[in-house]
Amino acid sequence: MARIMRHTGTRLVSPIAAILVLLSAAAVPHVRADDAQDARQLVEKARLTLESFQGDSQMGPGLREIVRKAKGVMVYPQVLRGAFLFGGAGGSGVFLVRAKEGDVWSAPAFYTIGQASFGLQAGADASEAVVVALTERGVTALLSPSAKLGANASIAVGPVGAGAEAATANLSADLVSYTRNQGLYAGVSIAGAVVATRDDWNRAYYGKPVSPTEILVERSVSNPQAEKLIAVVTRLGAGHRLTKTSAPKPGDS
Repeated sequence: MARIMRHTGTRLVSPIAAILVLLSAAAVPHVRADDAQDARQLVEKARLTLESFQGDSQMGPGLREIVRKAKGVMVYPQVLRGAFLFGGAGGSGVFLVRAKEGDVWSAPAFYTIGQASFGLQAGADASEAVVVALTERGVTALLSPSAKLGANASIAVGPVGAGAEAATANLSADLVSYTRNQGLYAGVSIAGAVVATRDDWNRAYYGKPVSPTEILVERSVSNPQAEKLIAVVTRLGAGHRLTKTSAPKPGDS
């Protein structure tokens, strides 16, 4: 009888286990599809944010001069006040790197940013940020799984207003940041913020597990959806002023 019960138990457990495996397997593509959609939306938002920043009367001239000399550009379209790094709740962004030779920019890699305060002004619920890497040290720090701005690489607030273009010649920091609250220049430091890679979105966006080094340096993957963002960074890197484009309307392909 014991042998029969054990045998019967085995027959009962096996189908249940098989069902659980199938359900888990079915759930994975759904999660990845959501991640891929979120990643695509972030790439588009990053493009619009960068266009808006360079068109700002205060930030634009200095930012265009900074990006002309940049080795990498990181864009965070929205960072929430009081949010934290884990799970990407603080904010998600993209990082693109210029080739060591030529003016060819990489596809974007996905990152998070987190800091308890983030220097947001009173009454502001969210901030936008652009971080420009001026040195190889700055790029290397951002290629690591996690980096603390100001510790792993020095960071300075980007010059704005009259004389901003000339002031960029005296910058010696690895990273330069520009921030806005509610559409207005904030001028706050993001030193102390922690940036980390979003491996889940990198995997979803490119269809396979891929590291920031493979995306940004080795350039082993690509996604046609990022072409508009790459074009914006390329034009800024060449010193051109951009014409701001409008956000796509619902239903537009």
